[in-house]
Amino acid sequence: QLQLVQSGGGLVQPGGSLRLSCAASGFTLDDYAIEWFRQAPGKEREGVSCISSSGRVTNYPDSVKGRFTISRDNAKNTVYLQMHGLKPEDTAVYYCYAQITKWRYDYGTSYWGKGTQVTVSS
Repeated sequence: QLQLVQSGGGLVQPGGSLRLSCAASGFTLDDYAIEWFRQAPGKEREGVSCISSSGRVTNYPDSVKGRFTISRDNAKNTVYLQMHGLKPEDTAVYYCYAQITKWRYDYGTSYWGKGTQVTVSS
């Protein structure tokens, strides 16, 4: 089955850290750009990070800049979102999204992870 398998979510105290993982199953992520999104109850989905297929280009919105770091390990076919200085407002379901950005016959093919809950609370 072609899918993105997420892990690493859970409950953490304010100011704590958490690392989310997103591993591809059934395909390789080498040609995919990766984005992390989050969605809290009653709020619209928000992009929190993205990384190019090469890993050389990353972007973050102001809401997480300086606290979150996206990275990838193509050898492990996995991308990560390292989160530090977590705040209660970071509480949400976090999703990874992979899309082919390197030109090839199936350019634009994409997959969504099923999400993992991150709860920041005392």
